[in-house]
Amino acid sequence: MKTIHRLEIVVAESDYDCATGLLALEVPFGWEEQSLPTGETRFRVHCEQKDFLERLQQLLKQTVPAAESALSELEETDWLAAWRQFFTPVCCGNHFVVLPPWLADTQDFPGRTPILIEPKSAFGTGHHATTALCLRVVSDLLEAGRLQHGQHFLDLGTGSGVLGIGCKRGTSAEALEAAFAAFCARHGLAAQTVTAAASIDLKQNEPGLLAFCQAHSWPVRFYSAAQLRSAPGQFTPSSFVQSVTGVDNVCERAAVLDAGGSLFYPKFACNGVTFALACRPFAPDWRWLNG
Repeated sequence: MKTIHRLEIVVAESDYDCATGLLALEVPFGWEEQSLPTGETRFRVHCEQKDFLERLQQLLKQTVPAAESALSELEETDWLAAWRQFFTPVCCGNHFVVLPPWLADTQDFPGRTPILIEPKSAFGTGHHATTALCLRVVSDLLEAGRLQHGQHFLDLGTGSGVLGIGCKRGTSAEALEAAFAAFCARHGLAAQTVTAAASIDLKQNEPGLLAFCQAHSWPVRFYSAAQLRSAPGQFTPSSFVQSVTGVDNVCERAAVLDAGGSLFYPKFACNGVTFALACRPFAPDWRWLNG
């Protein structure tokens, strides 16, 4: 059997977003997460490569200095069997059940259509809210008699988000990337939702901000303080930001002004970076159906 190494991390509530942002950015294979009675959160990352975890531990010390971490080696065990114990059948609505193939013949679910998903090769185990909620909607539509044989579904992703950005002078692209990962983790947001970025014109020559946007292929637009003050809506004011930039909020106002729509996620702050997300107005054009 292979040796498995574990990096255990404990962070305070105030550092949760930065920690999850770092993990989302650096750990593509996932981690364990546990809320502690103290209000802290424990993360566990398992990996065969000890040097990978050592590097992650160093990055953690730089990004979240107050975090506690410990690296250890686990006793050999049947990891495949242990991993499989996590996956249990998930009932979605009144019509479906999602389960892994190895449980297909072990239980009976009267009146439910089984959906078999191999966790190692497919997205969606039923434990994730996206899978469960989508199937629940389909189940509810079935009960309401709104679905018929032969109907088609349209999976529509508009990618209409504009990311408003505020940051300290000299903020690096790496710091912006870590903060963005934390922002996405906080809201369960896919990075592909964002299609453009916006900020104040004082930041138009910031190398880190420009490199960050270029890495995501986002066009970025800059607005003067006067233009930002004209953005419609209610925003999170900051006297400090007002004294430095001439406007009480940069990220929220820039996002709304550029999107021409509404604020979706308000100001989020992480290590000197602020983000907000606004959505462009969108309505599908069905005229092609008559073409």
